[in-house]
Amino acid sequence: MDLNITWFILIGVLLVGYAILDGFDLGVAILQLFTNREEDKKAIHDAIAPFWDGNEVWLITGGGAVFAAFPHVYATVFSGFYLAIMLLLVGLIFRAISIEFRNQVDNDAWKTFWDKAFSFSSLVVALLLGVALGNIFIGIPLDGQMNYTGSFFTLLRPVPLFVGLTGVLMFCTQGAAYLLLKTDGPLYKSARGWVKKSWMLFIVFMILTTVVTAIVDVSKIGTLFSSTAGYLAIILLLAGIVLLPIFLKKEQNFRVFLSSSTIIASMFLIVGATIFPNMVPAQIPEYSLTIYNSSSSQLTLTVMLIFALIGMPIVIGYTTFVYRVFRK
Repeated sequence: MDLNITWFILIGVLLVGYAILDGFDLGVAILQLFTNREEDKKAIHDAIAPFWDGNEVWLITGGGAVFAAFPHVYATVFSGFYLAIMLLLVGLIFRAISIEFRNQVDNDAWKTFWDKAFSFSSLVVALLLGVALGNIFIGIPLDGQMNYTGSFFTLLRPVPLFVGLTGVLMFCTQGAAYLLLKTDGPLYKSARGWVKKSWMLFIVFMILTTVVTAIVDVSKIGTLFSSTAGYLAIILLLAGIVLLPIFLKKEQNFRVFLSSSTIIASMFLIVGATIFPNMVPAQIPEYSLTIYNSSSSQLTLTVMLIFALIGMPIVIGYTTFVYRVFRK
């Protein structure tokens, strides 16, 4: 067993789990901007209340896995993306505070403030996560000592920004699909419209992102189609895109949610297939952080794998239990 490849896959699984689960939290929060009725806003909060904090465990676990398995990646990314990560943390904190504080005071102005904070902080988090993924996809400026040599604005290049906006629309689709499972009445009807509109906008921005990527670095497209994982990612992406409106029309809502989740998973698989064996591609290829030159020792990877084999089933188990208890 190649432990470096194993950990590359495990971290990918953790990030996909976070994107799918916390993705609908972020999506419904953004969609709340388009609601006016207090009943709808309350329903949106009630729909995610049992799950949102547990969903973020996947992000924490993913960050911890990177720290343990690929410490040089952790050091480079967390220092180089420092300002962006601080903004991400502020967004996550405001999002949590908004959920907890909203109903503490029975006052319209109070609730409106925290509703806006909830929506805009979630939008910032979703955008920053997408921009981070876009930077890893296209590559960042690194020197020979594994140091990030760009600035905050370097992260806001065209490809990462388009990936970020595409990710926001995908999270909106995921959130709307989730609301189909949890709501009825006027909000359910609104959610059906949101699924369709966000799905269509996602396709538009996905095409634009592909075009911009081809202009900036056409080799990324060639790399994607040079591996089995790349072809699998494209097949999953197209399957999710095609099946989602079919299931929506038939009101097979759980399958709509699965289709949306498949699209999210395929996007991460596209990035993974494109950058492998790199963890963080550099603009100068020989400076890239790979799964080998940035990893911990084989002993550490072995010990951590044992902990992962014990811990991940526990996380999956209690997550499944919570979703089952609050499945209605």
